[in-house]
Amino acid sequence: MLNAATLALLLGLAAAAVWGSLKGGWRNAAVKWSIRGAAVVAAIACITIAALMLNGMARLTQRTAPIPDLHVVVTPQRIARGEEIARTFCDACHTGPGLPDGTLSGGVDVGRHLPLPLGTMVSGNLTPAGAVAQWTDGQLFRAIRNAVDADGHWLVIMSYTNAGHLSDDDLQSVIAYIRSRPAAGAPTPNPPDTLNPLGLAMLGAGLLPTGHPILTDAIAAPAKAPTEQYGEYILSFQDCRACHGADLKGGVKGQMPPIGPDLELLQAWSLQDFVKTMRTGIDPDGHQIQDPMPWQQVGKMDDTELAALYQALRRVGE
Repeated sequence: MLNAATLALLLGLAAAAVWGSLKGGWRNAAVKWSIRGAAVVAAIACITIAALMLNGMARLTQRTAPIPDLHVVVTPQRIARGEEIARTFCDACHTGPGLPDGTLSGGVDVGRHLPLPLGTMVSGNLTPAGAVAQWTDGQLFRAIRNAVDADGHWLVIMSYTNAGHLSDDDLQSVIAYIRSRPAAGAPTPNPPDTLNPLGLAMLGAGLLPTGHPILTDAIAAPAKAPTEQYGEYILSFQDCRACHGADLKGGVKGQMPPIGPDLELLQAWSLQDFVKTMRTGIDPDGHQIQDPMPWQQVGKMDDTELAALYQALRRVGE
């Protein structure tokens, strides 16, 4: 509604500016042509913004991905593994403050962490109280891996995360866990991400990323162990690099997520320092880790996962 009204207003202002400049009865030629010039500039500006918004609307429909033919066999082992991933990753967006771990009832506006007010970005309710209950396993797999929902909507914020890099087995475990959840919360908007006029114009101008590339190949994870290799797997789907930079040496001005510090600082930390920091939110120097760093979720990783993550992060700067 807001976007349609904004488009109508922009086009109306453009027409009014041109019409008013032509109908004016100015006798002074300099004044007349100055006003007409200003009116033309204003009309061009309004039309340009409207065109960018329309282009942004078109881009919202361009993300597509195949739906795999998939039926997840729900087993206690898969539910347990899916719960581990939900508690240490999915909860950051899909479980609101004050709710038990793994509730996954959504309703969190994650857009509040963006540097500009681009719209409403509400995490989906993944319990039977939400639309996901009507999705097939293949549709849910596609939504997590490639950020396209069952109705073909581009899940904008989801496409900016690395959730799609979960291995096929881990992703199926997440689905098994989602299927095991009781209904909670209220239905969330469909589509969950609604760009406002600024967001649409920026998308139309190419100033917003269009999400990670579509992934169609199978993804396998290394054996779970306190190793650098498994730590790199954790980094592949966790969103550390979104804030801390592609090389983990610190975020840069202008990036969409918050700017994280250079993780080379971990060179001075022991494994015990790292584990304690992730589980208490207090670093070895006594500083409180600030939001939106999801240390609460990271700290729920087991000892093996935290040791693996530490091994991988220790390579930063080498």
